[in-house]
Amino acid sequence: MPKTKETLVTSFALFSLFFGAGNLILPPLLGFQTGNYWWLVALGFAMSAVLVPILGIFAHAKLQGTIYDFGKKVSPKFSLIYSLLIYAISISLPSPRTASVTHEIAVQPFFDTSALLTSILYFSMVFIFVLNRSKILDILGKSLTPAIILILVFIIVASLFTLDLNFGNTEITSPFSDGVLEGYQTFDAIGAVVVGGVIIVSINLKSKASYKDKKVLVRNAGWLAGLSLFIIYTGLILTGALNHSNFELNISRIELLTGISKQSLGNNANIFLSILVSLACFTTAVGIVTGTADFIKDQLPKYNQAYLLTAIMGCLLGIVMGQFNVAYIITVAFPALMFIYPITIILILLNVMPEKWASPMVFKAVVITTVIFSIPDFLGSLGNLAPKKEVFDWIPFSAYQLGWVLPALLAFVISNVVEKSELVG
Repeated sequence: MPKTKETLVTSFALFSLFFGAGNLILPPLLGFQTGNYWWLVALGFAMSAVLVPILGIFAHAKLQGTIYDFGKKVSPKFSLIYSLLIYAISISLPSPRTASVTHEIAVQPFFDTSALLTSILYFSMVFIFVLNRSKILDILGKSLTPAIILILVFIIVASLFTLDLNFGNTEITSPFSDGVLEGYQTFDAIGAVVVGGVIIVSINLKSKASYKDKKVLVRNAGWLAGLSLFIIYTGLILTGALNHSNFELNISRIELLTGISKQSLGNNANIFLSILVSLACFTTAVGIVTGTADFIKDQLPKYNQAYLLTAIMGCLLGIVMGQFNVAYIITVAFPALMFIYPITIILILLNVMPEKWASPMVFKAVVITTVIFSIPDFLGSLGNLAPKKEVFDWIPFSAYQLGWVLPALLAFVISNVVEKSELVG
């Protein structure tokens, strides 16, 4: 059985790989805009930013492979395309966003330097960590994550003890579904299939434990990481809600986070916040680039430099995209997330189910249905290019940009009923 220390180190590593730029800047503004319905938006946010990602880690514990294994039951070709798409999105959007957030919160207030310079220095450090991938689990689990959690808890507790427990009126019309969709922007479900593989590879590099012991280790670490994420997210959302009267309604995500930190920590807030942001963002970028390099290395086993060249390309792309501001990257990411996130959620859910309910036929039916019904939500997120809203009104939950949910559920039920009836017949 895995040792308690090993479980804690692995859970800390998981937490740090999940907890990046979006995880830090998104929850406070959600709470700020939702007011007295903060608990409802927190539940929605937890669905897509905690529950589904941790189920993704459970799926990794079961599969003990790579992201490629998540879609194999649909078809090898689909799995390869899906994997490449996930890694392309990951190194193009969430990874560079960590550099952008670091510049706006941790660098810009202190130094009059360009975002490009920050991005270059930032991804140079990421590259060094990625090259030392066998040490990643220890570095993240023993050093960086405890510091992140300590600073976060300090900010939340300080806010709760210094502010009155009253909330403003909500600025959001659909708190629960808006919480779910905002959880997409954390990239945590995508992170689960990416960084879960990093954890598995790191464990394999360090340990000769049996399949069963590794499964127990990853599942236990997943529970601990998930509980920590839920507590931190709920605390940040509540903190934002309690500050409803302290800031302008049109405040940005980063301005709100900075303001809350100053209120909680006083004049030294920027120093604390800078440390927190740098640690949280950096660990996520390392996880994404490492995961991408691992995958390409597995796909090209005869090419000895595959890992190195992928790491270089991931860091160069991070430098290019990381110089854009955070709001721009979030806006660009939204359409891509509306398409790929539902597919990722479905693959995670199917992979944690017992085999009798998740045969290759069921995988194919549910995933194909999800792909088809994700297209309207994707088109609806394109702003001025989007078709008229009435075109997709007939799809249940389309008004909440969750039009894929009911069709996917029906496909799951129908395909299982058909398969069981064929076996009986």
